[in-house]
Amino acid sequence: MPPSAFFASEPALLQYGWHVVTDTLASLAPYFPIAIAGSIVWALWLYRVVLSRRAHAIESTFRTTCSVVVPSFHEDPEILLRCLASWRAQDPTEIIIVLDVADIEAYERIEALSDPLIRPILFHHAGKRSALGAGIRLADSELLFLTDSDTSWTDGFLEAAQKPFIDPLVGGVSTQQNVYQRETSLWRLIADWLVNLRYYDYVPAMGRAGAVPCVSGRTAVYRRDAVLPVLDNLENEFFLGRRCISGDDGRLTWLVLASGYKTVHQSSARALSMFPSSFAAFVKQRVRWSRNSYRCYLTAIAKGWLWRVPFVTKITVLQILLTPVTMGLTIGYLLFSRLELSTLGIVATVGWLLLGRGIRGFSHLRRHPVEIFLLPIVALTVIFIALPIKVFAFVTMNKQGWLTRHADSVGGDGQTARTLIAEPVH
Repeated sequence: MPPSAFFASEPALLQYGWHVVTDTLASLAPYFPIAIAGSIVWALWLYRVVLSRRAHAIESTFRTTCSVVVPSFHEDPEILLRCLASWRAQDPTEIIIVLDVADIEAYERIEALSDPLIRPILFHHAGKRSALGAGIRLADSELLFLTDSDTSWTDGFLEAAQKPFIDPLVGGVSTQQNVYQRETSLWRLIADWLVNLRYYDYVPAMGRAGAVPCVSGRTAVYRRDAVLPVLDNLENEFFLGRRCISGDDGRLTWLVLASGYKTVHQSSARALSMFPSSFAAFVKQRVRWSRNSYRCYLTAIAKGWLWRVPFVTKITVLQILLTPVTMGLTIGYLLFSRLELSTLGIVATVGWLLLGRGIRGFSHLRRHPVEIFLLPIVALTVIFIALPIKVFAFVTMNKQGWLTRHADSVGGDGQTARTLIAEPVH
């Protein structure tokens, strides 16, 4: 082609190229809203994951006196005695078990151990917080290990959980959590997957910044001097005029943070907790947790506590609060705007959902790769938690109650010894 012909055709080529660009942008424009929102969500997820990978277990030679305080309401005695054996084996200074007045069998079995370091107490429970308060006031040690009656400790837990307290500004320590006998139920496997994501991808990042927003009550470790001044506020919290029954762990965490202390995470202190074996009990537990989160975090916003913690904690709390909104907009956009009712459209949508959930589940799948086959169930469960469960919890957030434990039964729903593979009690 002669040079003159090339230059003569250049405007036409430029015009053609511009049309291609504008046509492409026009075809992609409907996807921009979800692309922008998705980019923000994924960027925040990656930010927390990177920070979590850079967090490491805290090491020190700090050791001190330790009081284990256990509120126990109609716990299955077999489970309580098994867990007690794991606490006792690590030689704490004392173990205070606050039993309900009706828990006579458990009281007698503990008394029969004749261990002067174990103090079972019969107490009229008016909720878990009242039992915690009774046990904390009896404790004499520098550190308080507030432990659920169905939570056992792995070897070295007591020693590892003390190490962060070498820093005098540390008021609370979050511990690594997993599901006890996870393979005994589909819903325990699902719960363990979700717990792993929390304790590998989220909590370490916030702990590294010194502001874990909820130190899980399955086993939470606190400096006694940080707890005593706020104990009355823990026991007597009211939300919209009603006394709070559950949510003690989130409440205590924020009271300690508001007092100027840090809350950190210790990945080397690992606890194993009972989780529900049935779908119904799994749902009840999630409803309770979601109600607790809404009350706790809305209170933290109203009192200004949230705005004083590091950025990574702020965005995590806000994302938890807005989960139904973000998930609802995403699912709604896919179903009503972008989903083509064709085989290809449906496969593409399902594939997109599974791929995203699989990437987010990497920290769990690298430890349990065979559970990739559970991915569709996990994806549906996450959507179920984010939408119907959290929406229901939001509109009923001031309905108080434990849901999975009852005054007329022993053990939690789906959490009795019958749901486990029998193990010897030492």
